[in-house]
Amino acid sequence: MFFASKQYLQYFRSKPWKSVVGLEIHAQINTESKLFSGAENKFGGPTNTQVSLFDAAFPGTLPVLNKGCVEAGVLTALALRCTVNKVSKFDRKHYFYADLPAGYQITQQRQPLAVKGHVDYCISDKNSFETKTANITQIQLEQDSGKSLHDEKDRISLIDLNRCGTGLMEIVTEPDFSDGTDASAFVKELQKILQTIQTCDCKMEEGSLRVDANISVHKPENHLVYGQNETVPMRDKEVKTDYRFMPEPNLPPLHLFDSESVKTVSSKMSVINIDDIQQKLPPLPEDTRKRLEQQYSLKRRDVAVLVDNSGLVDYFEDVMRLSPTTSAKLVSNFIINQLLGVLNDRKLTIYKCPVKTEDFGKLIDLLHTEEISYSTSCKVLDEMFEHPNIAPEDIVDQKDWRQISDTQVLTNICEKVLEEHPKLISKYRKGKLKYLHTLVNKAVIDSNNKANPRILKQIMEDLLDNK
Repeated sequence: MFFASKQYLQYFRSKPWKSVVGLEIHAQINTESKLFSGAENKFGGPTNTQVSLFDAAFPGTLPVLNKGCVEAGVLTALALRCTVNKVSKFDRKHYFYADLPAGYQITQQRQPLAVKGHVDYCISDKNSFETKTANITQIQLEQDSGKSLHDEKDRISLIDLNRCGTGLMEIVTEPDFSDGTDASAFVKELQKILQTIQTCDCKMEEGSLRVDANISVHKPENHLVYGQNETVPMRDKEVKTDYRFMPEPNLPPLHLFDSESVKTVSSKMSVINIDDIQQKLPPLPEDTRKRLEQQYSLKRRDVAVLVDNSGLVDYFEDVMRLSPTTSAKLVSNFIINQLLGVLNDRKLTIYKCPVKTEDFGKLIDLLHTEEISYSTSCKVLDEMFEHPNIAPEDIVDQKDWRQISDTQVLTNICEKVLEEHPKLISKYRKGKLKYLHTLVNKAVIDSNNKANPRILKQIMEDLLDNK
């Protein structure tokens, strides 16, 4: 990912320099076997136990394209709103690594699987929230390499080919990012999309999602070649002289079909229908955000938090389904500001939350009807974690935490406070309005912190104005 200290970012942004960032993301395809062989595709297996003869580049072995990898690539392309090419081709990209036994990688340089997509992603902090769009240049299928393991003690290098030949989706973006904050936010959104459609598990700690950044830093008003109105690139990347690209002779062009063109095919066993895959596309994170905004009238920032945390949307909607009259805004705020904090403190995920959605809805109802105060609701939530089988209303009754909303009782409390503090009344009437809060706080204390502060404040104001 992308990390930079706040001091560095402030220094960089204060200078007349601009950065332009483009990304190349390699996502391992979530299939049981590799891209061109039947070898097992699984992380963490014993060294060199998941290697076919083709993966090890034995002479005479030929690639056999994994249909599941192609379907995953098409599904990803549709999720990223790309145009899927009906015909794509495979190429050899030559370079010599010890963990690439063939001496070349099979990729898609000339005609990739998909082109021209875009992804909307969110950037937020305490003071701002913004939605941006990143354009996708292309998505191509290619092989992963093996791993080189270096033993510094014995000064030897060893090769593990378990990963060699694993299917990759290379997702190339346009240079649409201005800094690491933008790029990081995009990668997080991409992770959520790939995990939603289950084409990649995106476990960066296992290397199943790897990100390369192409960064250009320049002064906008300056040119590299003075006296000419143009800049000159220092190096062309991935041209024929670099990697000696050539068509893969052992793989024919990859043909895809739609519902209309598939009618011309006699045997449909190995056919991939783009329209069929389109129908399997689940709701994407951005679709879920828009739906929650419209259906529940939630703020964009709150919706983003719900979607960003796995399982929170399901929890929220289950609460709303069981308690349809409950305030959606109150439910989302309490989940974000309180429930998430308690879960983090206890190192739990929402999937391990002991508080049932039905009981959570009852707690929100107690808060919404002002049976309890907000501070009390937080204490009740803690008790619900400790005693998940006790209903929230029973906890409130056992602890005697119900809020006093009876106007006569609250009037008596306010009158007693005013009788005991005539000097505060005098200061308030001289225009020092802050003493209203002082008097209200004293009344709350006299009620053992059980008085409804909203009603109490109104009664106190009325008494002060009429006294």
